[in-house]
Amino acid sequence: MISSDVIRGYNDTIILYLLIETPSYGYEISKKIKQLSNDRYVIKETTLYSAFSRLEKKGYVESFYQDKSHGKRRTYYRITEAGLAYYQEKCQEWEITKNVVNQFIKGVDEEWKQL
Repeated sequence: MISSDVIRGYNDTIILYLLIETPSYGYEISKKIKQLSNDRYVIKETTLYSAFSRLEKKGYVESFYQDKSHGKRRTYYRITEAGLAYYQEKCQEWEITKNVVNQFIKGVDEEWKQL
């Protein structure tokens, strides 16, 4: 499992990625995150809905209601143009972050050989 502290700064990016192709709703997004991470990251419901709220306030997603086949309404989210631009910025930031962090990460065997 991945610590939520490690991935917290990229929850918004993950959610936006999942909304690029098609609008979706919370439970479906949480299932996709779990599936695509091979069960190594499970986003908490409160974390997910806090992210939706934050993304909507910033104009990165829009919410809308859609009725399910048996009558219950579900809140769906879709990415906006501003959200797509933000996603692209975060992808560039991630590349820089990986490069910086990789300067300080060595394989365990390599590290221990030097001690």
